[in-house]
Amino acid sequence: MISAVLWSVLAACGGPSREIVGKWRTSSDPNSVVWEFADNGLVTIGSTRGRYSFGDSGRIKIETPFEKSVYQLTISRDYMTFRESTGSKLEFTRIK
Repeated sequence: MISAVLWSVLAACGGPSREIVGKWRTSSDPNSVVWEFADNGLVTIGSTRGRYSFGDSGRIKIETPFEKSVYQLTISRDYMTFRESTGSKLEFTRIK
């Protein structure tokens, strides 16, 4: 029981919730929309504000006043991919 609690605490300290925080761009074009993820679950997409949350199996839910979307999330250092159930994807590069 104690090891299960300890494992859940350790898992909460890392993973996508920490890796996603920061600014991301969908292309190398400096005029492309910037997505900024805060550590408190807020996301800003250009000038649109919303919320994000993590689900099971590596999923992320993005909620804005205009829509709700669920993506399969992959993060590898400075690269991130959101894949929709239709197969289309958004690819991001971290802005440093």
